[in-house]
Amino acid sequence: MDKILYDYLEITDLKDMLNKTRDLYDTRPAYKIKLENGKYQTFTHAQVRDMVDSLGTALIDLGLKGKRIAIIGENRYEWEIAYLSVVCGTGIVVPLDKSLPENELEDLIKRSKVSAIFYSKKYEEAIKKIKYRQTNQLKHLISMDLGANSEGVYSQRELIKVGRKLIENGNKDFINAKINPGEMSIMLFTSGTTSKSKVVALSHKNICSNLMDLASVIDVNSDDILLSVLPIHHVFECTVGFLFALYKGAQTVFSDGLRHIAENLKEYKVSVMACVPAIYERIFLMIRKQLEKQGKLEEVLKNQEKYKDATMEKKKEVFKEIHDLIGGNIKLFISGAASLDPNIEERYRSLGLNIVQGYGLTETSPVIAIGTNKYHKVGSVGKTLPSVNAKIVDKNSEGIGELVVKGPNIMLEYFENKEATKEVMKNGWFYTGDLARIDEEGYVFICGRKKSVIVLKNGKNIFPEEMEILVNKIEGVKESFIFGKQQSEDENNIKINVKIVFDRKVTKEVYKVETDEEIYKIFSKKIKEINHTMPKYKAIRGIVLTEEPLIKTTTNKIKRQENLN
Repeated sequence: MDKILYDYLEITDLKDMLNKTRDLYDTRPAYKIKLENGKYQTFTHAQVRDMVDSLGTALIDLGLKGKRIAIIGENRYEWEIAYLSVVCGTGIVVPLDKSLPENELEDLIKRSKVSAIFYSKKYEEAIKKIKYRQTNQLKHLISMDLGANSEGVYSQRELIKVGRKLIENGNKDFINAKINPGEMSIMLFTSGTTSKSKVVALSHKNICSNLMDLASVIDVNSDDILLSVLPIHHVFECTVGFLFALYKGAQTVFSDGLRHIAENLKEYKVSVMACVPAIYERIFLMIRKQLEKQGKLEEVLKNQEKYKDATMEKKKEVFKEIHDLIGGNIKLFISGAASLDPNIEERYRSLGLNIVQGYGLTETSPVIAIGTNKYHKVGSVGKTLPSVNAKIVDKNSEGIGELVVKGPNIMLEYFENKEATKEVMKNGWFYTGDLARIDEEGYVFICGRKKSVIVLKNGKNIFPEEMEILVNKIEGVKESFIFGKQQSEDENNIKINVKIVFDRKVTKEVYKVETDEEIYKIFSKKIKEINHTMPKYKAIRGIVLTEEPLIKTTTNKIKRQENLN
């Protein structure tokens, strides 16, 4: 408990969270929405809670009490209202991945036995087809976009109006609904093919323990503005972005898309964002190009060295022009879902931009560890949250082994999958499948997935993710994939190879080369340069060049097995 840095509000469940914070934040803005005419609409925290009560009341009136209800769509306030109206008194919420093809969506709807689904306009045609095939239990379709009920489809806005009238007439079914914090209220599908994807069963207790832990170590309050970027069905964005913002009385604004993040940061004066490393790398490159264009890069580099030991506040003052490029209001950047290049992390912090890494899994609601203002070390994902215990099992000589954790944020189970649950839950500990080390001060360093490790003939372990960071720094490389290749009949004689996805246009511009043979020579030379910085056993011996993107999950993680084929 020595890790607690701030006071936090105790909550038992998400309904309790909404109720306890209603008066606290009342007229504070909860959402700022950009309209089609370029103007903005703001909803207060009190209005949000009223919409949740009204929609929940209407859902129960439709006969959906205790039922499973799915949601699919882009990041938007209607998605968030729908989620809360389900979990805070109606039934079990099933957030669905918006990037799945129709056949996989149909499979998930069937597997989860949902009775109703909220969806945005983009998915209307697919959802209607799925319903009318009658291969599932889907009864009610609810559109986030329709202004009124139409042709067997309910309008979310209309249901809110109906629910409001029901409440005015004395209906308290939703408002007085009791929550069992320990039972399954959220069903989340893991990424992967639908036949293999597991269903993570989460409870209110799981999520709320994570919210309280985050509040105890992160300085976020009702003056903050959070930019919602990552897919909201993913538990990282759902907990750290959406639910945490409401819990702390902050304001949420929604990104116009990955290409517009830098301008959205400036437009909305964003102070906090949780995102993936690739976005932070893109923002950093944008800043660098701008400085080069203005002829100020050299001066900035000198000042970075001069003020390297200064406080973050002093750096913010010195590099004010750079902060202004992204709105001038950034207080905290949280990087998660993949490993952040330590060099990028150091560069951000040298400019007074407070960036920290977080780490977690769907099964852990999701945060296990996070860097904070007080506890931060470059390359680390910080220390575990106050209520989470962690240890390393099966350590090697370097202190690296599998990270296992215990705490109130750990899932209930893989729903209806006892075998898979037994594989990861042992004596109350959750086995993450990630290799890590914990230093003497308690900082956690993630090394890679246990399944991804390449074991060489000499017994040495190669962590592909570590080496991919180095390869991805080469100009012209979009992404890379490190893999082991058997060199002879001896199955233990493995050499390290790399598949490089390159950008032909950038490669031609930077290296002034035209043919595939010349391009191959350039990348071979760059790989040799990397080899010189590493022990011989880690050297990359083979290169495959391609312009085809790597096969990835919908959360942008490399599917290692599929990329070997």
